[in-house]
Amino acid sequence: MPRKGENIYKRKDGRWEGRYLKSRTPEGKAKYGYVYAKTYREVKNKLIEKKTSKESSLKYKSEEDLDLFECIALEWFKTISPQVKESTSNKYWNLLNSYILPQFGKTALNEITHDFIENQCNYYLSKGGSKNEGLSSKTVSDILSMLRSILKFASRKGKIISCDAHSIHVKSQLKEMRVLSRHEQEKLCNYLYSDFTPYNIGILLCLFTGLRVGEICALRWEDISFTDQVINVRNTLQRIQNRDGGNQRTKIIITTPKSACSIRTIPIPDDLKTILASYKKVSTGYFLTNSDQDYVEPRTMQNQFKKALLNSSVATANYHSLRHTFATRCVELGFDIKSLSEILGHSSANITMNRYVHPSLEFKKENMQRLSSLLAVK
Repeated sequence: MPRKGENIYKRKDGRWEGRYLKSRTPEGKAKYGYVYAKTYREVKNKLIEKKTSKESSLKYKSEEDLDLFECIALEWFKTISPQVKESTSNKYWNLLNSYILPQFGKTALNEITHDFIENQCNYYLSKGGSKNEGLSSKTVSDILSMLRSILKFASRKGKIISCDAHSIHVKSQLKEMRVLSRHEQEKLCNYLYSDFTPYNIGILLCLFTGLRVGEICALRWEDISFTDQVINVRNTLQRIQNRDGGNQRTKIIITTPKSACSIRTIPIPDDLKTILASYKKVSTGYFLTNSDQDYVEPRTMQNQFKKALLNSSVATANYHSLRHTFATRCVELGFDIKSLSEILGHSSANITMNRYVHPSLEFKKENMQRLSSLLAVK
């Protein structure tokens, strides 16, 4: 029997066989390679060697090889990985191997023209992905951003490139953000108030502070000051892909939030402070569990939020909608946008307005009613 998370099997002839992802076809279909040995441990070591050589080997046979996109892309990845978070490195590695290298890898740098890149982007949008149904515009935009970085890196290395890809753009398709209406928020709050479980307290805190799901999971009592009546957001918790060669395919990490601006201080409203104080059982440890060792994973919080919506008879939404709802309510109440932007951890007020603030229908109606006085017959 194979061990969970590993592609290692014992064959009928007594040998052990290991399978690894070798490459992908232009359509995104996986192509596998195989290694064999007399013991499980030997096979596992061989698989680790294959993975390591694929990620870091930059030894090529000739000078001509060094001008292939694949070579410079792998060198770029090796250079950039130590400078970014592990989750970001994983994202780059997956985009590189799943989409970029299959289409660009064996092409010479000077043959990657404007038309070549544009055609590949159109291919990604129309036929990309494992099901050949096309990738989202967000994913293609991420691919294009990586291409620009790699080509810029190649140019700094003295390589000749035909196009830096800055003239190519992918039209973004904005998803409609789910924001709870005032009535929905009231129903949800009534349910949360009726049953102060750790999960419900966490949901309530996010609804009235705009914390992200990873930030609430990483929050500790040491981060909350009742004297200053503030929450200091310093960390985020997330489950990421494990590329260390261990038995586990994923692992939990606790790291700084997504950007420097996300390290912030959030004031706590009086009523919320009272609720938090009554829930506190320890002086140190994770907020959600009142424990120094046990934590709650983001996926668990997302599932608990779905249950809370169901129990309060509110239409389904993802956890991030709590953040959208918080921002929208703040704007409706007349918050200063600059202050709100800092509370949310954005680098600019424009991001707050364009991405997270969605006036509700009720608020629009209230504004439109102000025109009634102009319609009055005198």
